[in-house]
Parts: sequence; structure tokens; C-alpha cells
Amino acid sequence: MKVVKVVKVEKASAAMKLSLCNEVLAHWPLPRQCEYAAALGYHGLEIAPFTLAEAPEQIDGAQAARIRRTVESFGLVVTGLHWLLVKPAGLSVTTADAALRNRTVEVMKRLVGLCAELGGTVLVHGSPRQREVAPGDTLGIARERLADALRSVAEAAAAHGVVYCIEPLSRNETVLINTVDEAAALVRAVGHDSLRTMIDCSAAGQAESEPVDALIDRWLPTGLIAHIQLNDPNRRAPGQGEMKFGPILAALKRQHYDGVISVEPFDYHPDGAGAAAFAAGYLQGLLE
Repeated sequence: MKVVKVVKVEKASAAMKLSLCNEVLAHWPLPRQCEYAAALGYHGLEIAPFTLAEAPEQIDGAQAARIRRTVESFGLVVTGLHWLLVKPAGLSVTTADAALRNRTVEVMKRLVGLCAELGGTVLVHGSPRQREVAPGDTLGIARERLADALRSVAEAAAAHGVVYCIEPLSRNETVLINTVDEAAALVRAVGHDSLRTMIDCSAAGQAESEPVDALIDRWLPTGLIAHIQLNDPNRRAPGQGEMKFGPILAALKRQHYDGVISVEPFDYHPDGAGAAAFAAGYLQGLLE
């Protein structure tokens, strides 16, 4: 068994708050995830609901309170939720099946409530498999169905005091909403303050025509960006690829961003614990 030595790192004093997407450590029980993330200097966990239960929309208030107490007992907070629609299986916001779309929206609304109960402030709607263009449909029809779902969920987000973000993803993952321009157009069409978009560095590095720091300078002043996820276009942790994160963090500081920056690698090198540790050290160094 490989042993990873944990070196205690002081949490950054910068306004930005560093969070770890918890599926990186999902092979561990939640208390061990929290202990490790806290030791590395993370401010909190951004939780993928499928790591909590097979049917995360059925987590009740008492269960949510226990999860929140566990996280906070290690000096962390739940910063938000992401990767929302993996479980239960079979969900879709773009299917031609109206009953299934309605079922999916109800799950999304319940996850909004769960986020608030856990103390989180933002939900990130990526879930590419659950927003595919249905066979025989057009991209326009899929976009309209997604907008209808988000309109309903934004109302729930407002009621719970959280922000729901539609995430632009690379074309390798979906053809529906690939750039911040496309996401912003959708957000503006829905027209609700509790619906925003966000920047995922890996996806932006693959789909956008301008560098991420320029993207930040262009879009943060609009107020439409509510969250940032840090990862390399090679899908590893920040600092484990060609993307330079110094200019990205500098742009966030320049734009007075004081929200959460979440570490979300997909390819864990050398493993999940090692990727989390590398990212923490690399980003803490840049922030200092």
C-alpha cells in the first residue's frame, strides 16, 4: 500500500477560498476525506452527491445535518455541489420523455435544498450525459428544454439562498453549451438572478478561443460568473500540465474575485490523494 505523507499547510489568507472536489478521495469514508483535505489546507469540500448515496435526492434533513457536522468538525465547510445528475441513474433534462424531464427537475430541486442544508452556496450543473441531444431532436430543442429546467430550478435556488450554475463543457463531453458565451446567452434568456454560469479551466482550455485569464477579465465584470474550477486541459490537477495558473489567479485577484476556487482533476496522478496534495501545494504557493 502506498503511503502519502501529509504535510500541514496553512490555509491561504487570500480572499479566494480553496475547495477540493471530494470525488478525488471518494474511495475513502467522508471523515477521512475531511481529515486529509483539512491537513492540506483546503477551506472546504465541493461535494459530488453521488459520493454520498445511491439516491442523493432522498437524503433527508437529519442526514444532511449529520454530513454537515462531520465536515465542519474538521474545520472545513461544504462549499457547494457539482456533478449533480450521476445518480439516480437515467436522468435527463433534454429527453423527449416529458415525465422523465419532470422527474429530473424534481431531483435538481431537491439537490438545491440539500446544498443549502449542507451549508453550500453554489451548485455546478455539468452532467454531460444527462444533457445530450435526444435522437431525432435538434440542438435548439435541447437548449429550450434545458432552459425550461433551469428556469424552474432557479426559482428553487432563490428560495434556498444558493446559486445554480450551468457549466460550459468541452465538445468531447457534450454539444450543448460549450463556451461561456453560450452559457451566458442561456442565463440571460432565463433571466433569473439565482442562475449563473462558471469557468472550468480544463473545459475552457479546450473549447474557448482565448486564454482563461482573458476570459476571466472579460466575463467577471458582467456578474454572470459565480464559480471557478481549477484543472488542466489534460484533465489532471492544476500544475500537472501545460496550463499556467499564475495568470489565472492574477486575473481573479485583479477582478476582486472572493469566491471559491475548486480543484477538480479527472485523471488522478499519481492517485487521488497525491493529486489533491500536489494541487494544494501548487496553488497555495501561487496565492502567496
